[in-house]
Amino acid sequence: MTDNDLPPRLGSLTFHGPLSEARATRMIERLAAASPATVLDIGCGWGELLMRVLEAAPGSTGVGIDINAEDLARGRDLAKERGLADRVEFVEESALGTTRGPVDAILCLGSSQALCDPDQPHDPAAALRELRRLVRPGGRVILGEGFWQRTPTDEELAGMWPGAHAGEHFLLGPLVDLAIEAGFRPAWIETADADEWEEFESGYRNDTELWLAAHPDHPLAAETREKADRQRSTWLNGYRRVLGIAYLTLVPVG
Repeated sequence: MTDNDLPPRLGSLTFHGPLSEARATRMIERLAAASPATVLDIGCGWGELLMRVLEAAPGSTGVGIDINAEDLARGRDLAKERGLADRVEFVEESALGTTRGPVDAILCLGSSQALCDPDQPHDPAAALRELRRLVRPGGRVILGEGFWQRTPTDEELAGMWPGAHAGEHFLLGPLVDLAIEAGFRPAWIETADADEWEEFESGYRNDTELWLAAHPDHPLAAETREKADRQRSTWLNGYRRVLGIAYLTLVPVG
């Protein structure tokens, strides 16, 4: 069985999250305006946003950390294609307790759990304190964090991932308050819109759905189909228009 026979993974996504080209461009412009020399991407995946920051901030260098070797290899290949291999490093390691700070700019999009104790419930307050520790005075943090757009109903929670509960996320106001309590000022607050979510959710499964249509009798088809159907159901029958993603541009106080 060759790699071409296997179900594809995330090939239709530019960013691993509900983030449009237009929003990404605006966030990068605001970050690059602060002229960061060092950039850290926590849970970087294949590092698309990190590389765009480096392209927008000449002379800057970056480090992306993640525990997914496949994504990191994709990032290294992209860096070579874009002439950034000498300015960015992709490292397979945990972010928990990382010593890779302080830096001028931090990206942490959908990855704050990497800064928290894995044996404890996800704690955005703890993640924000870690981000404050890792960023230099005058630096910038872009945090992409989940929040409830409204309190989910029991029926919606039952349709989400196993063990989903209302205390798993904050509403947007309390989330921003946590950032302030951690020692930041929220320089910019924005949230992913419905189009960004639908682009992401469809793109997340697009290659897999096309593969399943073309390979219905493949030895991996049943397992792949069950996983794709389960993922789609948690979105359509659970968190669609309930779970949001906030993109917070944070500036440390002092």
